[in-house]
Amino acid sequence: MSASLLAVVLSLLSAVGYAAAAVAQQRLAARSPGPGLVRLLRAGAWWGSVLLNASAALLHVVALTYGPLTLVQPLGALTLVAAVPLGARLAGRRVSAAEWRGTAFTLVGLAALLATATGPAPDDVLSGSEALLVSGATALLIGVLCHPGARPGLRHATASGAASGVASALTQTVTVAATDGSGSPFGLQVIGVAVLVAAFASGGLLLAQTAYRDGLGAPLAVVTLANPVAAALIGVILLGERFQGGAAGIVLALTGAALASWGVLLLSRAEPGPARDSSRTPAPPGPLPAVPRQPTATVPTPAPPPAEPAPTPQGCPR
Repeated sequence: MSASLLAVVLSLLSAVGYAAAAVAQQRLAARSPGPGLVRLLRAGAWWGSVLLNASAALLHVVALTYGPLTLVQPLGALTLVAAVPLGARLAGRRVSAAEWRGTAFTLVGLAALLATATGPAPDDVLSGSEALLVSGATALLIGVLCHPGARPGLRHATASGAASGVASALTQTVTVAATDGSGSPFGLQVIGVAVLVAAFASGGLLLAQTAYRDGLGAPLAVVTLANPVAAALIGVILLGERFQGGAAGIVLALTGAALASWGVLLLSRAEPGPARDSSRTPAPPGPLPAVPRQPTATVPTPAPPPAEPAPTPQGCPR
């Protein structure tokens, strides 16, 4: 199996894990929308979503050791594609036609991106100064997005996607530096970047949990788009990664990105489908129908007997 194909398989498994975690987080946020980190830490469902996220992140880390950022990160959009039917099934409803159309556009766009992003295994990583520069700029962006204001859910989702994308880029730096044999896997630089990875990954998880208070579709769509955009910018600007096919490849990649973005937008705007198996599910009991009152026969009340005349008093004899 080639390195690129292995990276794709691992990324697909990672996307399914992230989708299950997102659905679990959204259901938890819907049940208890109030803030509070301590409350989350006491919830078993929260730790279940953390475990799912950790498993998906581990698969993502391994995928990054075999494929470039421009290949691995676009596959993260499949998280939304997997989360839509999974969330619908847990909610007891069917996937609507608009949701299927959004899924189709997303898959076609991803196929175009994969055709141009397939390349060799990564051989360049962020240096220590570049990692600090990227981390500082991302922290500043997250602070601006988390400032109180309108539409906090979408802004927190954007911050979560940016944090996750930067964590992926830094993760690639750690894994490549620790496995290429050029230095100690426990060097100061590797440990420092690993701490940054943990910080951005945890921050992205908490920001996503906050964003899911507004629902699953739109926040997850924004996270799905912001994540690969942030990672691709780092890969192209700092790591010298390029799309395959020259100018034609760039046009195809842009077309694929546009189709995938349109698909994600459709998924975020789609109305929920009808309840699953509604024809065989008995309707919930409603109010009992009113029973018409039967007319009752009126029994005539007998008239009272006429009163007897009072006796006339007799006169006294003289």
